[in-house]
Amino acid sequence: MRQASQSLVVNPLSRKTDSANVQKSEPLPTSADPEKNGKEAESVKKRQSFLVRLLWTLIMIGGFLLCLAAGHAYMIVLVMVCQTLVYREVTALFTLGVAKTDEDEANGKDPWSKTLNWYFFAVACFFLYGESIIYYFKHVVFSDSHFSFFAANHRFISFSLYMIGFVGFVYSLQRQHLKAQFGLFCWVHMSLLVVVVSSHFIMNNILEGLIWFWVPASLVICNDIFAYIWGITIGRTPLFKLSPKKTVEGFVGAFFSTILFGQLWGTFFMRSNYMICPAQDLGVNVFSQISCTPNPVFVWRAWELPVPFHILLSALPIPGVGAIKTVPYAPYQFHLLAMSCFASLVAPFGGFFASGFKRAFDIKDFGHSIPGHGGMTDRMDCQFLMGVFTYVYYSSLIKENHISVGHVMQLIASGLTLDEQLQLMGDFRRYLEGRGISF
Repeated sequence: MRQASQSLVVNPLSRKTDSANVQKSEPLPTSADPEKNGKEAESVKKRQSFLVRLLWTLIMIGGFLLCLAAGHAYMIVLVMVCQTLVYREVTALFTLGVAKTDEDEANGKDPWSKTLNWYFFAVACFFLYGESIIYYFKHVVFSDSHFSFFAANHRFISFSLYMIGFVGFVYSLQRQHLKAQFGLFCWVHMSLLVVVVSSHFIMNNILEGLIWFWVPASLVICNDIFAYIWGITIGRTPLFKLSPKKTVEGFVGAFFSTILFGQLWGTFFMRSNYMICPAQDLGVNVFSQISCTPNPVFVWRAWELPVPFHILLSALPIPGVGAIKTVPYAPYQFHLLAMSCFASLVAPFGGFFASGFKRAFDIKDFGHSIPGHGGMTDRMDCQFLMGVFTYVYYSSLIKENHISVGHVMQLIASGLTLDEQLQLMGDFRRYLEGRGISF
């Protein structure tokens, strides 16, 4: 009995200790806490990524519009910056397929010289941009003795610079790295062809008139946005295996949306001389008073309705419709239709090509040049294709070829000797005096 009664007596200290042990040994149910915390962390990360992406989207749009308003020169600088970033990102992939030997690691040397890499880039830019400057600003280049020497010998200078790089490449060849060095030499030249040559055509579009750069670039952006909107709204059928997020519904919906957008967007900007006039002075901006003879595609015309259409409109119970006999239009609107179709049906394959290229190297983005957007190549993949198409389309079907003062100055400066130039000047003076113009 005593032992039983002792067993029923509980020590207060031991009770507190036991209760404390119970509290410690009975934690709150946390079976779902790790999952919940993981979801919250992922949600915060997505929110931060969205805010960063939105911020840099606004920065890019604002910077782009600022350069557009500042003039042709600033747009050309913007294109050069973009092409430099793209070239850097593409050439950075070289090392992914080149394995360094123990000797290279010990000496800290790379079998492919970055100096030659950027040297070929500089020579390509010198040649292509020099060609554009000489072509579009003949009246300035050939009227100055210093510039005229550069213009007359520009191609020979460019070739000489390239040969210096070629000799330097051959001199840097190493027996243990021959296959890698020749492979990368070809890669550099293909990168120059895709990046620098495409940028050269885009620069020519700018000099032909800002509208030939602004509207096509806007069409590509519009198509990308509407493909995303239609895709997340009604998209069900995958379009391309390498881009599983692309859907047939988004592709088709973006096609019709881009055509409608292109007509409205292009028709609005074709009314501005600042947008349609070719570059004659790189110092102009959106506030400058610009006048030029517009290309015939920007001139409004009237299409006379056929008699059956006129009768049909007269029968409609809408006031004023029966009086419509002509419909105003501009040929540029038909060209907008062609450019919209290309931006919707062909230009996206530039993005598909880039997607396949990234998967070949097992990378998500080409770089981190733009926070929240990846690399510059990820944003410019479709623009290069659209820029080349616009240049070829414009120069083949729209551009007017006629003799200008710059062409005449080029012929005189590069094709006549000094005595022949003086003789020409005397003969031309007598011609003008015969027409009643005296100096």
